[in-house]
Amino acid sequence: MTTEERREIPDRVLNFGSDTPKPEVEESFDEKDYERLPKPTGYRVMILPFKVKERTRGGIILADSAREREQLATVVGLVLKLGPDAYKDLDKYPEGPWCKEKDWVVFGRYAGARIPIEGGEIRLLNDDEILAVVDDPEYVLNKF
Repeated sequence: MTTEERREIPDRVLNFGSDTPKPEVEESFDEKDYERLPKPTGYRVMILPFKVKERTRGGIILADSAREREQLATVVGLVLKLGPDAYKDLDKYPEGPWCKEKDWVVFGRYAGARIPIEGGEIRLLNDDEILAVVDDPEYVLNKF
């Protein structure tokens, strides 16, 4: 099966091995902002939800209110920090951690605590609330 044929197959497992680079965190989030974030305690994971772009693929500019609604409903985010006990329970995670810092992950819509920050929010989730690790958050949001 060629690479082109695999991209057309909607099977998620085949699409996770893509060679496309992972999207970067928005430029307004720099190292100084990272240092000022709270440190998650215990088994918690700090997530920065994926920020919706201002334009759709078709070129339509989205209103701020539409982008805010979409931001609240997003289920994909970037792992910023892991608490000191996250994924340390060998009985619960015998094969090791489900994710690491700078991974894009899928989580439940209502999972975790929301903490407002300038320009959006961050979420604190329990380590077992991570549902999947993905390469490209835009692909997940646009296809499913």
